[in-house]
Amino acid sequence: MARVALFPGSFDPMTNGHVDVLRVALELADTVVLAIGIHPQKAPFFSVEERTAMLADIVASLEPPIRQRVSVMSFGGLLTDAARASGATVIVRGIRDSSDVDSELRMAAMNAVTAPEVHTVFVAASPMNRHISATLVRQITDMRGDPSAFVPPAVATRLAARGARIGR
Repeated sequence: MARVALFPGSFDPMTNGHVDVLRVALELADTVVLAIGIHPQKAPFFSVEERTAMLADIVASLEPPIRQRVSVMSFGGLLTDAARASGATVIVRGIRDSSDVDSELRMAAMNAVTAPEVHTVFVAASPMNRHISATLVRQITDMRGDPSAFVPPAVATRLAARGARIGR
């Protein structure tokens, strides 16, 4: 039986830290589903359609045998419902620092109650990418900076276009 891992996030936008976590997830599972969380209370920088397209571009840039093991979906309900819908038995969560650990442990505990058959695995981004957050990437873009060192090329291209739209 193939092991499916769900890697959820807002991916607004996907960063090099997310790519680190994806690469580890691909070592742990046969298939990884990148799951874009949709939160009605949040105003995203990129629409879900734009984020889906960015993730599809990133997946397409992976080596041929690897890219066939990654898919993209979006979800708006409970994470555990998305895990079940995708056939995942593992949820992969990226962590950067101790504050991530605290919040992720609480979320994993709640998920374990609602879906005891789905396990949460924590993966740390590499030290060289651990400091990167999507929030900081958005701020750099808003301030007309160049975030390309922190994101995959497909994201850098879209951020540059977005910067141009906001008066770059």
